[in-house]
Amino acid sequence: MLAGVAFVAMNAQAVLNYNAVSAQHGGEVLDLGRQATPQPGLHGHMVRVVATPSVVEAPRDPDFNLSVDTPVLTRHVEMFQWREVRIGDSTHYEMDWFDHWIDASHFADPRGHVNPPQLPLAGKSFDAGLVQMGGFRLAPVLQRALPGAAVVTPDMSALPANLAASFSRQGNYLQTSARAANPQLGDVRISWDEVPLRPMTVVARLDGDHLIPAPGTADGQGYQVAVGDVGLLDLFPDLPTPPDAVVLKRIAGILLATLGAFVLLTERRRFVAAATGQPPSTPRLNDVWLSLGLGALVVGAVAATVWAGANQQYMLAWIALALPGAALAAWQWRRRH
Repeated sequence: MLAGVAFVAMNAQAVLNYNAVSAQHGGEVLDLGRQATPQPGLHGHMVRVVATPSVVEAPRDPDFNLSVDTPVLTRHVEMFQWREVRIGDSTHYEMDWFDHWIDASHFADPRGHVNPPQLPLAGKSFDAGLVQMGGFRLAPVLQRALPGAAVVTPDMSALPANLAASFSRQGNYLQTSARAANPQLGDVRISWDEVPLRPMTVVARLDGDHLIPAPGTADGQGYQVAVGDVGLLDLFPDLPTPPDAVVLKRIAGILLATLGAFVLLTERRRFVAAATGQPPSTPRLNDVWLSLGLGALVVGAVAATVWAGANQQYMLAWIALALPGAALAAWQWRRRH
């Protein structure tokens, strides 16, 4: 009987521990697996989805008329500029490509090392209008969180006429230099990165058919993304192993407690028979019902105590088991005597 009680209590504690850590990441995660689609009853749950992102509305760089099927298109702008290099007491100057403007007025010797006033264009990211994972739409923050980067080859034929006259293609760059190997001060080169489309894992909260970050999480993020089919324990290393066969273990605990009560009643018959000098009576159907009532009463009362203050719904469910168990045990005990 004690084994049944302990079995149910340990099982409840394992579920409580798992739920407590899950709550720090937005709640218990339902594993929908590969190519999942919206289903009734999932709204508000954290879900794990594995799929290759599908770009429905591609991002576009309007300045260069460049559109790519990717969740995020990133434009990088660099300018050939002077920089100051100090090594000990020695100072020298050299030119290189930089993605930010260098203020030459702060140089120790600015003469002959003046940079253009600013970059003619700014680097920028362009989000796709709609990206799906399976049957779910990704929120913009999740699109931008998708990992990986690959260089985009620019399309000269798509360039507006004014930019086509200023830029030439040099490998994966558009560059204003007349000769790629010999850039001059103030020359500009442009390149783009895309997020490659490949199988990815996303854990996020489900809002209708949208995957969004969960609010109020301990890490302040509320989602996880990774390349490939990545399990929950790899995404959340602090998460304990999810309890398995929870319902079966609860039933097993009740049956163990019932068996313990039946053994106690059987031993009681033998004790009474030995005290009175009579042969022990055989167990009756009444003993089975009485044992079941006692098992439900004891296990339900202990489990309700474990869940008290943690989950009112589970506490009430165990009380709903304990009360009929008490009524059944009282009825059978009354019939027994």
